[in-house]
Amino acid sequence: MSMIAQTKRTPLPAALENELEEVFGDRFTTAEAMRRQHGEGESFHANEPPDAVVFPESTAEVSAVVRACHRHDVPMIGFGAGTSLEGHVAARRGGVTIATSGLSRLIELNPEDMDCRVEAGMTRKALEPHLKGTGLFFPIDPGAEASLGGMAATGASGTTTVRYGTMRENVLGLTVVLPDGTVIRTGGRARKSSAGYDLTRLFLGSEGTIGIITEVLLRLHGIPEAIASAVCSFPTLADAVDAVIYTIQSGVPVARVELLDDVQMDAVNRYSDFDYPVRPTLFFEFHGTAAGVEEQSTEVGLIAKELGGTDFEWATRAEERSRLWAARHEAYYASLALRPGSRGWATDVCVPISSLADCLLKTREEIDAEGLLAPIVAHAGDGNFHVLFIIDPDDEEEMARAKRVNARMIEQAISVGGTCTGEHGVGYGKVPYMRAQHGDAVDAMRSIKEALDPKGLMNPGKVVA
Repeated sequence: MSMIAQTKRTPLPAALENELEEVFGDRFTTAEAMRRQHGEGESFHANEPPDAVVFPESTAEVSAVVRACHRHDVPMIGFGAGTSLEGHVAARRGGVTIATSGLSRLIELNPEDMDCRVEAGMTRKALEPHLKGTGLFFPIDPGAEASLGGMAATGASGTTTVRYGTMRENVLGLTVVLPDGTVIRTGGRARKSSAGYDLTRLFLGSEGTIGIITEVLLRLHGIPEAIASAVCSFPTLADAVDAVIYTIQSGVPVARVELLDDVQMDAVNRYSDFDYPVRPTLFFEFHGTAAGVEEQSTEVGLIAKELGGTDFEWATRAEERSRLWAARHEAYYASLALRPGSRGWATDVCVPISSLADCLLKTREEIDAEGLLAPIVAHAGDGNFHVLFIIDPDDEEEMARAKRVNARMIEQAISVGGTCTGEHGVGYGKVPYMRAQHGDAVDAMRSIKEALDPKGLMNPGKVVA
């Protein structure tokens, strides 16, 4: 059995516990409540707590923890804000969780060059006050109040990806603690470089399996002169998807285009006190000059009309836009409210835009055929859609039906050149589909893992397990 496949839990060595307690004092804990808090994200995956949790407050302290764990052959799991969805933070072999919430400082801000360096534990919302008055903003918005280090580790994206890209396009460099405690910096503030391997992209999306990110160098963007949001409902799901496809193919630079099916719209209306039609609905946002926003919205409005869309309901004031997008971001909790006492299993795929309609409609049909409650939302402009199964994880028959739909959805996405996950990441929940998507490239990934982490201590059981 390879070192990566091992999942056996081993007790925490007393010598390591004593060492970490001496160095970190009350920032090291083995308390059950704290361990359980750090043993799961925001999904149905079972809580698998670590043996201990440590709260470093600098890159040097993260390195000290990693070196100690490496000496004692103890697994390490990085933990940001706990918003992951595919079992990323589960301590499958026990060990020490390294929580980065104490690394929350802005290190440098360079408005002239439109970049900043932050510690990994800073959240995207916590960054906003530091940018006030600069005319700049950071656009990646996954919805959850995630840490920026965690967003880098999972290659996160969100509602603005169609215009601004993912974390892969907006991270210029990283500071990473390798599995033996070595600290490296990747990338840099220059906007391009042809010097050597692109290690930044290697660590983006690696989910803490080959290193723990402690600092992130971010690309910033100018705040648009004008911003307007609009809502438009459609007779059918196919019409709504076609409106998105025609908009993207027409080259309209929309900043956001989110698709909510009728089940999700019902949940949003109830939870956020809206009265939109319970029909497939698109949430748009346009960025640019006042003239540019008007031109974009007019063109998209004409496309929507041709497909049976309603007139746009506009939200132009900041507070109106905030309420609208808050409702979109609270879709998860709105869906859970449809079935009190349930759990949410959020899963996602991403497909080429031309395949979105077929894949999404087939998934909706299969959900209904299986008799499941599962709203669909989509970052439709980039072909990424999410299914949220509202389930009872203790009901084995219901779980089996949900797993069937999930498997067929992923298989279909891969068959058209898509991916088993557009932004949630692999964790251990999507590991079974990695071979189908990547083929022998999984072996290359495993070789990188084994080269950097020969003991298999960094977040074992994830990504290439």
